[in-house]
Amino acid sequence: MGLTTRRSGRWRWASLLGATALAVSAGGALACPAGAAGTDVDFATHCIPPAIAGLPPIDGTTTATVSADDTSPKVGDTVTVTYTVVGAAASNPTDLALPADIMTPTGKVTLGGAQSGDITVAGPKKNPPVPGKAAFPSFSMTGTFTVTKAGKITLAPGDYNIHTSYIMELDTPCTVTNPPAPASETLTATAGTPANTRAITLGSATGDPGASVRVSGTGFTPGAAVTLAGRSGTSQTGDTASVSADGQGSFSGSLVVSDTSTTGIVAYEGDSWNADTGAGPAAYAVDAPVPPGSQKLTTSVTAGTLAMTQAGDSVALSGVDFGQGGASTGALRTVTVKDFRGGPAGWSLTGRVTDFTGPGGSIGADRLSWTPSCVSKAGSPSTCTAGSAGTVGSSGATLAGTPDGTLTGGEFTVDAGLSLDVPAFTPPGGYSGVLTLTLS
Repeated sequence: MGLTTRRSGRWRWASLLGATALAVSAGGALACPAGAAGTDVDFATHCIPPAIAGLPPIDGTTTATVSADDTSPKVGDTVTVTYTVVGAAASNPTDLALPADIMTPTGKVTLGGAQSGDITVAGPKKNPPVPGKAAFPSFSMTGTFTVTKAGKITLAPGDYNIHTSYIMELDTPCTVTNPPAPASETLTATAGTPANTRAITLGSATGDPGASVRVSGTGFTPGAAVTLAGRSGTSQTGDTASVSADGQGSFSGSLVVSDTSTTGIVAYEGDSWNADTGAGPAAYAVDAPVPPGSQKLTTSVTAGTLAMTQAGDSVALSGVDFGQGGASTGALRTVTVKDFRGGPAGWSLTGRVTDFTGPGGSIGADRLSWTPSCVSKAGSPSTCTAGSAGTVGSSGATLAGTPDGTLTGGEFTVDAGLSLDVPAFTPPGGYSGVLTLTLS
């Protein structure tokens, strides 16, 4: 889905521009904030002060640490990473003190070892007052990533940017001179518990008392002994049979079903039912005898699919003025989710966005936020829950979803208010990004 914001305005220069200029230096490190972990590392940094400062690029040293909320994750886990700049290669170049809460940091953390790539991190707009000529204070940025490979994963501090909002909107980007910087933290990821892909199908959904039903299975452990059993609600009946999975983990066997309270059939490995090593229940009912002079009528309900449609693929956000910036707003094109599977599984709809690019550069993906809403159509077995309001970003966020249950499904309408925080002095022009929605 494309998001486009058109911006227009005239260039205006304000007085007292030097009040928010940033300069680079090899200033001393500040104390690391409480709770930060990892090892402090030093790395050469090349910083470019705002052009308005009239200062040339200066090479300095940054002291930083990277920590993770889980140093022993499993594949598939989401890890929160904190990048703390203990000593920034930047300082206040003027004699004028800068007020509190004008600095917003963003940056990257570099993955190495078993997994590669960069993690986008961002910090709050929060800082203590900065005296004239003083070094900039320590600051922290956070982000998340999903573990995709087992092994040792290193976390190293990467490029960062200090954005100030005081009289003017100014940026001081600092890049790692010889990337990657030294690793500050190492995670040890394990393979985790494999997903249960076991599944069974039945030759029929009903039968007379004492009839034999064909049960076929896939995804079981090759060569494993498998028990077939009837279920009455959540309890196992006395109807059981044993089969063995072949070399590919498949089997086909028969189960005689006599218990008239039977509601389903399961198959499992081991001595007793376990959802992690079994499959089912697949619905099955025992037919009651047909009285003399009567006829039994039967029908079937065919399971459908999980799918979504959207009411368009382009959103024009409102324009903002150069020199002022602010919220460029709009609304997500309505998304309709239809869950006609008829099983126990719920669904999740997530979104992630790219940076907004234009003639003057880009506006970061972390500046797009949304306020989701979701409505369930009357009669739907499931109730839709909207995701939390907040940043979408390149890492993504949840737009809406439904929980697992005994019987799920229905039709749902998903919407969201969109807001792109455009920096005040972003060069005029059209900027666009792509918001990708994923239904699973």
